[in-house]
Amino acid sequence: MDRRDRRSAAPSSARPGRRALVAPDLTALHGPTAGTAVLPHRLFWQADRRVDLDNPHLLRWVYETVLREAGTLDELRSWLDGPTLVRLWPELFLPRALRSAWEERHPALRTAVPVG
Repeated sequence: MDRRDRRSAAPSSARPGRRALVAPDLTALHGPTAGTAVLPHRLFWQADRRVDLDNPHLLRWVYETVLREAGTLDELRSWLDGPTLVRLWPELFLPRALRSAWEERHPALRTAVPVG
């Protein structure tokens, strides 16, 4: 973890010993939003790591997984998309400390409106 990663990490009471990694800029997140994605084994521990991002439930699950498990800013940048994150934010099931860390850094997430 480089110095920028450490500055973006906030303590997380939801995962003792692990810090909440928060992207410093939502506009830098350009991950896939459609089609089939193959998550790295580090993020998804199954033999078949293909995920259909066109399925709204699976897209939401990928965002929850990446937000919980990413260890570097590069992983956040590679697997999350800023506008999609804002759109999905109200529906994501996340540890309270992780959600708070992201909302503290990005107030737009606090005011995001559910889509449905």
